[in-house]
Amino acid sequence: MLASADLFHTTRGEGDIVDITGKVQNIVSSFGIKNGICHLFVIGSTAALTTIEYEPGVLKDLSRALSVCAPSDIRYDHDSRWGDGNGRSHVKAAMMGPSLTVPLREGTLVLGTWQQIVLLELDIRS
Repeated sequence: MLASADLFHTTRGEGDIVDITGKVQNIVSSFGIKNGICHLFVIGSTAALTTIEYEPGVLKDLSRALSVCAPSDIRYDHDSRWGDGNGRSHVKAAMMGPSLTVPLREGTLVLGTWQQIVLLELDIRS
């Protein structure tokens, strides 16, 4: 069985990390799919998906790590070309990736005890 659904979420802006596990599980449950995979894809080039323990300390650690990899105080060629100032947003999103695949068993997302599905908003613009 193949099913598809859209999930929309408004973020607070750059650096927002949103736990979407419950929303994804609700969509999976609504289709009645018992076993298989759930593939998620974020449309856009300045957001990303991953799994992480959704805990304030590790969320700060992830944000700090991304800031080290793509800092705000360096020159980005993208910004020079487009003038929109979000070159670092594109770089962070490319490093994290736009998609995630999670197995399903008996209608439930197969995730570790401390593992949640998160959406990362990386754009400087809201």
